[in-house]
Formats: sequence, C-alpha cells, structure tokens
Amino acid sequence: MNLSRDNVKFKVNIVSAAEEDLFEIYQYVFFNDSEEKAEKLYSKLHEKCLSLQEYPNRGHVPSELSLLGIDDFLELTYKPYRIIYQIIEKVVFVHSVLDGRRDMQKLLQERLMRE
Repeated sequence: MNLSRDNVKFKVNIVSAAEEDLFEIYQYVFFNDSEEKAEKLYSKLHEKCLSLQEYPNRGHVPSELSLLGIDDFLELTYKPYRIIYQIIEKVVFVHSVLDGRRDMQKLLQERLMRE
C-alpha cells in the first residue's frame, strides 16, 4: 500500500479578498450578536479553509458557475457560508468566503471575473 501519496499536503493560500470576506463576517457577527460568536465562527471558517490542505478535490463546482461554463472553481460549505477556491498544481487558492443567503450568481460573477 502506497501511503506517501495520501500524505501529500497542498499549500492553502487565502487571497486578500477572502481574508476581507472573513473579516466582514467577523464584524457582522460581532456587532449583531457577540464577540464570542464572532471569534468562534471566524475560527471555524478559517479552519475549514485550511482543511483544504488534505483532499481539496472533495469540493464541487458551484452551480452558479457551472451554468456559465466555468468549472475551474470548487466550493466547500460551512452552512450557510460557501468557500470558493481553485486548485493550481499543489496550491489551493481560497478566493472567497460568502454568505450563501445572498445573491450568489451576482457575487460570484463580480468577484471571479475581476480577478
């Protein structure tokens, strides 16, 4: 059994736009709920992003992008948040962390078309 392939870790790069998304989510929860819940959610979302080091292909193509014929982005969810990322060789680029209750078609088109 070849274990070496299973232990290959990908590098996770959270791009600045996704860092901004995380901060905005933190701020929203901080001001509308509590610092404790904001810290916990930020930590969970960041952890979920970093979990892409292992098995990043477990995500799926967001349906909004699939409809546009764009299939080089994947997503993971941490309900209701959607983590949109791209794998290039051995690097995972997290492009956005978005609230799935918003107009995703519009958000994804704006965000991914300008990068």
